[in-house]
Amino acid sequence: MVQYEVDEKAMELAAKNIDKGEPDQVDKKATAGVLGNVASEGHENTERGNWTGKLDFILSLIGYAVGLGNIWRFPALCYRNGGGAFLIPYVIMMFLCGMTLFFLEVAWGQFCSEGPITVWKVCPLFRGAGYAMVVISLLVTIYYNVIITWSLFYFFASLTNRLPWIGCDNEWNTENCVELGQTVGINGTLSNATIANVTNPISPSQEYWDRYVLDRSSGFSELGNIRWHLALCLLLAWIVVFLCLMKGVKSSGKVVYFTATFPYVVLTILLIRGVTLPGAAKGLKFYLIPQWELLLEPRVWGDAAVQIFYSLGPAWGGLLTFASFNRFHHNCLRDALMVPVINSASSFYGGLAIFSILGFMAEAVGKEVPDVVDSGPGLAFVVYPEALARIPGGPFWSLLFFFMLFLLGLDSQFGMVEGIASAIIDSYPKYLLKRRTWFILALCIFEFFIGLFFVTQGGVYILTVVDWYAGGISLLLVSFCECLVIAWIYGTDRFYEDIEMMLGKYPNIWWKICWKVLTPFLIVFIIIMMYIDYVPVYYGSYIYPPSGEILGWFCAAASIVMIPLFMVIEYVYHSQGDTFMERLVFLITPSPEWGPALDVYRTGRYARKQPLVNGAFELEEKKVPIKEEDIVISTRTYLEKEAPPMTNMDYAPPTTPNMDYAPPTSPNMDYALPTPPYMGTVPHRTPYTEYATSV
Repeated sequence: MVQYEVDEKAMELAAKNIDKGEPDQVDKKATAGVLGNVASEGHENTERGNWTGKLDFILSLIGYAVGLGNIWRFPALCYRNGGGAFLIPYVIMMFLCGMTLFFLEVAWGQFCSEGPITVWKVCPLFRGAGYAMVVISLLVTIYYNVIITWSLFYFFASLTNRLPWIGCDNEWNTENCVELGQTVGINGTLSNATIANVTNPISPSQEYWDRYVLDRSSGFSELGNIRWHLALCLLLAWIVVFLCLMKGVKSSGKVVYFTATFPYVVLTILLIRGVTLPGAAKGLKFYLIPQWELLLEPRVWGDAAVQIFYSLGPAWGGLLTFASFNRFHHNCLRDALMVPVINSASSFYGGLAIFSILGFMAEAVGKEVPDVVDSGPGLAFVVYPEALARIPGGPFWSLLFFFMLFLLGLDSQFGMVEGIASAIIDSYPKYLLKRRTWFILALCIFEFFIGLFFVTQGGVYILTVVDWYAGGISLLLVSFCECLVIAWIYGTDRFYEDIEMMLGKYPNIWWKICWKVLTPFLIVFIIIMMYIDYVPVYYGSYIYPPSGEILGWFCAAASIVMIPLFMVIEYVYHSQGDTFMERLVFLITPSPEWGPALDVYRTGRYARKQPLVNGAFELEEKKVPIKEEDIVISTRTYLEKEAPPMTNMDYAPPTTPNMDYAPPTSPNMDYALPTPPYMGTVPHRTPYTEYATSV
């Protein structure tokens, strides 16, 4: 029998509630987490670790969600889809799809304190979806750190009195280089442009990017040599990632206090400077005034849904991982409401700064705003450097901008790398839990060496392919599996009960409607829109050979195939039963290990039981120190060291003759427990029924 060591005050409080006939009062207090410090949110998981402060988790989520896509992808989608008109479907999709998946994952991860693979103990048949998360994150973290590498290189290149991408008199420039000759005076006036009479004019920043930073080869089939200045920056980027993650959330949780907040300072500075530039109003007007007729185009809604999906980051494993380090009673519902709103507001706020600068660029070159911007790396590493070079004090503004990009990328990288590490460590805790630092080091070294392919002369072509295919359909399918398992197989009612154990109350019915109907429908809608709008991968004007597209679909299939592959593995090697349906029922039934990680919270159907020699079950004997707020009293829960006699039980032991074992008669048991009913004849696994006695 489980025995708890409690102080006298806790005993007296429990006794008073029992005498009053108000057992629920203690239960509500236990699950509410009403005290002000982090300890009030529950016991610490000493083996796995927890966040050390309440702000650690929410700042990590903000840093993870607000990334490079908020700076270059969101503005590009805005001008592609009618500026302000895009904001309307964007906000709608955030509430219907992004926020619902966000809450599902943070509640799921917090409840069981498991990583992206072991979290699927809730339904072992879909364990492959966890491995799909790991594969997706592994592919993305390799090339994502290369983008961070480019930011680092431009940051170091800005440590000069004159930005190197200014002018056409550098060794990497060609006869097609055209210096527009327009500069911004201190008084904010523009001088006349002088454009050379060339057939194919190229800006200095474009040639600096193509011919010096990348030294880009002719195509996908020509990798060329490693660009060693980029390789050194890549090494530095991985060193920073390792140092921030080597101690787990104990270290990364403190780093995000700076990395998640400082970009907002830089954005504010750039916004103030941007709105004072000539032509800024032109960009802001395009950004804020909707083109209402575009709302009738399905593509606009599809782009909005995809952007929300990529921005908030469900199905990558990062949300599950971050939430798994929460204490049991942390208010994850509050975070799920706050972070998506903050993320969307950050995209809008960043758009103000970016479009003010783009309006200035359009004014400078005599073009319309949609003709100035290009999505992807060209926006961050060609257009912005060109604009920053035209602002007085260009090196200072360039330093701020690329340092901001570095921090934005770093926070997202933390989430994805931590997701990979936690998934593997949780799967093999016996070998890796005590060697976490060494495993993180090995992971970073492995990804660094793979990343060297991306810093060759043809590396940008490989990066574009992986970026084009590695996520996309894979993320959508994993998210669909999450909704299918939680809403339909495990059941929203049961999941609501799990959330009630953590928060002390049931969530609003709105979440249930979204998880069961609206969100899966929107995911299917996004998949259809991606199929309708599908175009093969390209880089600028370069069209990839068939081998490039084959590599891309291989990257997509590498994660997708994990789902059916592990279904087969689970069925062949881990299922039990005589018939197909019995094996299937076994695999969609939560495993015995599913539930809260700490024994003090494993009450009701999650109470651990140990089999006796005669096949009966008794509660595991363990002394667990608990605090006053953790005492849970129910009609069959007692704090006495000795259990009450059998006559006080609400029911008698079953004597059904068709059970696989006899009712318990062991003289060592303080009182008899009911035998758990089995589903059909499936052995060794019981469905979740309320047969367990909570102690």
